[in-house]
Amino acid sequence: MAAANESTSVPALDALEAGLKPLWDRAQAGDEKAYRAALGLMSRRLRGYFGRRLVALPDEVEDLVQETLLALHLQRDTYDAALPVSAWMHAIARHKLVDLWRRRGRREALHEPLDELDESRHPLVPDEQPARRDLQQLLQTLPQAQQQAIVLTKVEGLSVAEASQRTGVSESALKVQVHRGLKRLAGLVRSH
Repeated sequence: MAAANESTSVPALDALEAGLKPLWDRAQAGDEKAYRAALGLMSRRLRGYFGRRLVALPDEVEDLVQETLLALHLQRDTYDAALPVSAWMHAIARHKLVDLWRRRGRREALHEPLDELDESRHPLVPDEQPARRDLQQLLQTLPQAQQQAIVLTKVEGLSVAEASQRTGVSESALKVQVHRGLKRLAGLVRSH
């Protein structure tokens, strides 16, 4: 059974790469239309990727998709054209998933297989200092409540309950602020 899953995942990755690589190359050269199309392909792939891994946490899927798209945008200058775009995207997605598990205290989940790619195909994620600076600039464009909700839950890693206690905002309102803020950041990223 595992062999069947492996054989179907490799062609799927090859097909993804075949569609994504030319778009991403044009996007890296400044083609906005290709950039939007590449983000669309990446979004669909990431929703499936996270959806399969977060069956018990479906509310986290869209937030992780948006976080990953934001990270891809902020780290686009780290992409090595000699590597598959899908491997680079999956490496960043995998880091975002691990960050989620850490925030949620789910240590046992860190030992589960995280994606179909062999570790040797994952590029290293470089130092994130320029990305942090860009993230700070993007966060400053958000309303204060959204900015604070994202910083507490996504940057500092507090649970929604902890962030709610710290801010005095209800958990449901905090979740809405995070979701709206991430959506707004994704829109800003797509427009650049």
